[in-house]
Amino acid sequence: MLPSSPAPHHRGAARRAGARRVLLLSASMGAGHDTVARELVRRARAQGHEADTVDLMRLLPYGTGPGLRAFYRTSVRHAPWVYDGLYRAFLRPGDHTRPSGVPLARLAAEGLERLVARTGADLVVPVFHLAAQLTGYLRTLGRLRVPSVVFVLDFAVHRQWLHPGNDACLCLTDEAADDVRRALPGTHVEATGPVVAPEFSAPPRPRRRRLAEAVRTVRPGRPPVLLSAGAWGAAAGLGETARLLTGAGYLPVVLCGRNQALRSRTARVRGTLALDWVTDMPGLLHGVRALVDNAAGQTAAQALAAGLPVVGHRPLPGHGAEGVRRMAALGLSEAADDGTALLDVLDRLVTEGPGERERRAARGRAVFRADVLERAVALAGRSAVPSPGQE
Repeated sequence: MLPSSPAPHHRGAARRAGARRVLLLSASMGAGHDTVARELVRRARAQGHEADTVDLMRLLPYGTGPGLRAFYRTSVRHAPWVYDGLYRAFLRPGDHTRPSGVPLARLAAEGLERLVARTGADLVVPVFHLAAQLTGYLRTLGRLRVPSVVFVLDFAVHRQWLHPGNDACLCLTDEAADDVRRALPGTHVEATGPVVAPEFSAPPRPRRRRLAEAVRTVRPGRPPVLLSAGAWGAAAGLGETARLLTGAGYLPVVLCGRNQALRSRTARVRGTLALDWVTDMPGLLHGVRALVDNAAGQTAAQALAAGLPVVGHRPLPGHGAEGVRRMAALGLSEAADDGTALLDVLDRLVTEGPGERERRAARGRAVFRADVLERAVALAGRSAVPSPGQE
């Protein structure tokens, strides 16, 4: 277990009336799930609750979690066609007759049961799809006696987020919520919007203003554009895109994550700023003019909160491509199918007037509608254990 508090709390420990003990189920598959879990823990404590987070990969039998993580990371980095095939077979949205993730997820069942007992949790919030399969499975059998409220992080909801045993699902958009309602007609579903830290939507503090100014002065006169490859540095044609932007007069600022090989290759592209792991994402987002995104994940949500334009280009296969298409269809981002389209979109975005810029930023910020932690706690108070046989 990876506790987010100094020590787990046990049943019977004193706490204020109405307070909850919340257990966040995350997964170290990239950084997005853990980033959301940390923010929900922060919110829980700010609202007077107690909270822990656990990495589902550590609840699986020895070696299983690291093996899954290594396979997924290798696939998206080096063999995206493999992941695309798996996605089509097991996860694709709209086809809910495909195999579920229950057989794999239930390998962590005993570990989760022990953890719930040890921490005294009275609410479990999965923020990873296999974790949602696990809690739904245990709730259906009556082995998890506390409510489970799933927070679905994807703009395009895939099969593995969905299990009828969970008490409720919280989604990013109305469209995603409608997809879940059609798949799980007996489940309570709400659209709350994404979860990001408050620093992304707040005016940058002096330290963050310094970071923003530093980015702008790397190549004066060239609008800086952020290219994201996620925590694992997974992206197709990143060097080609960077060369395209430099040739058009932009400064590509490339997030290479923890992929040092990618950073080394990208740094050789003349006129490109190649970054590894960035700890001050709010400051960085305030220093660039647009985000070129390939996954519709947490970085895209952070950009929406910051009022930064998002352009989907060369998306990752599977959930990345589905999410990028859904964001564009909702008017939350622009889509650029090729290099010419990317330059056309960026040229328009960086030259738009203040009025249009603010209207576009307002559309992005409007997706943040409710506090996920508050809604999960409120829904948990209304939950009852479902009867067996719903799986």
